[in-house]
Amino acid sequence: MVPAPAPGAPAEVAIINAVQRTIGGDPQVIAGARAMSHFGEHALGWIGIAAAGWLLDKPRRRQWAGVAVGAVGAHAASIVIKRIVRRPRPNDPSVQVNVSTPSKLSFPSSHATSTTAAAVLLGRLTGLPLPAVLVPPMLLSRVVLGVHYPTDVMAGSALGAASAAVVLAAEKRLDSDRTGRSRS
Repeated sequence: MVPAPAPGAPAEVAIINAVQRTIGGDPQVIAGARAMSHFGEHALGWIGIAAAGWLLDKPRRRQWAGVAVGAVGAHAASIVIKRIVRRPRPNDPSVQVNVSTPSKLSFPSSHATSTTAAAVLLGRLTGLPLPAVLVPPMLLSRVVLGVHYPTDVMAGSALGAASAAVVLAAEKRLDSDRTGRSRS
């Protein structure tokens, strides 16, 4: 039985509690969430996928490099914002923390940020609906694991989408410069 949130706990603790009560008690869900957590740590899984694409898909190496740059850049931006905002991770007796974290800072979720950036860029590269497939499970996993508030993952996802847009704009500019067309 999960204890009630402590008096004065942020309202979002109730959402974390509901998620953990609903699906967070399943050991397979926790194992899957932990696997996603380890894959997304410091954007390393996304860097690995981008590196494999870069090695195997010579004609689109620049785009594969863009995936890595987007994921790493998004992750770096989230770290800078975390250090400015300094929001602590959920710390309430009712929240079960199911994975270790490299810092005690919560906002925004770096996993959500790098995953969204990578999913948008990979989706654009492959033509697959990867943001719809990859982003929601990663966001939910951070709440299931008890290491982020819902607003942390939503803000991280928005930051990741903005980071991907920057990379896509840079690629468009490079393509325009390469073909000699004027930039519009």
